Amino acid sequence: MTPASAGTFADTAEAFDAADALVADLIVACRAMHGRLVAVGLAGAQGSGKSTMAARLRVLLETRGLRAAVLSLDDFYLTRPERAALCRDVHPLLATRGVPGMHDVALACRTIEVLLSGSGPVGSPRFDKTTDDRAPPHDGLMHGTPADVVVLEGWCVGARPLPEHRLENPVNALEQDEDADGSWRRHVNAALRRDDRRLFRRLRLIVLLRAPGFEAVHGWRMQQERGLGWSPGQGAGMMDEATLHRFIAYYERLTRWMLEDEPADLVLDIAADRRPVRWRPGRRDVRWSSVGTADRRQMASRSRCRNQTIPRSATAPQATAPRPMTSPPSISAMNRVAR
Repeated sequence: MTPASAGTFADTAEAFDAADALVADLIVACRAMHGRLVAVGLAGAQGSGKSTMAARLRVLLETRGLRAAVLSLDDFYLTRPERAALCRDVHPLLATRGVPGMHDVALACRTIEVLLSGSGPVGSPRFDKTTDDRAPPHDGLMHGTPADVVVLEGWCVGARPLPEHRLENPVNALEQDEDADGSWRRHVNAALRRDDRRLFRRLRLIVLLRAPGFEAVHGWRMQQERGLGWSPGQGAGMMDEATLHRFIAYYERLTRWMLEDEPADLVLDIAADRRPVRWRPGRRDVRWSSVGTADRRQMASRSRCRNQTIPRSATAPQATAPRPMTSPPSISAMNRVAR
């Protein structure tokens, strides 16, 4: 690994700005390399700060002349009735949202396509975690199109299937007691080989916010729960400590695997307070090299020194001029097309 292929961030609050600028530089270079609109991924364990970083990137990219749309993989969870059917027909653990195989991948792919090629406002679904179900179509999200960049953020974005022998032994009490034969975890792994890889291969670039360890996830997730703003009468509500511990167990195997496998082009190591501390190439070698070694090293040389803020790009591709607004397609219509 050359000196230009990794670096550290200043041990200050400015590390967040530096990390944002580094990722934005890479996205701009990726788009310039491909000469067209692109979709990129932002991955990280639960509570690692993906959504917050994605929102900052949207603003930063727009200052560089790129219209960005942000999608959350969580918003493409299957509906509660769809999960109930999987619970009945495949495995009881599939009643709980979260793992691969629980997303409407066809709808996600279709949404990305429409965002990159549309000519007016486009709707996308929104998952309401307080009710544990997809929100009604009229309560979905709206995006302007065409987007120069689509950022898809999610805890398992880019995840690759585990080797078959890695599925044999349970990793926690949930798997030991309720998936003794391994059928649930094999179903999840098969989803990564099938539908989810169909989605992730559309991403020209993947950035991973790498937690210091799985142990940090519980505290982060509890902070998320407290931030849901739930009050009595709003449905499922906030999880208590025991419920949260069980919920996180569903994610443990794949989270630990992603920390080991690092299936990204760029890895940002983050501390327990979520502050970026180091950056380096991930192990998604084909995608990383597709950005171009010269561009990668040029951006790296701008960011590898401690206590220096990464300078912003001097130039960026011009944003596509807004097109006339038309009636947005409804989420239900997109569902019909996707299926």
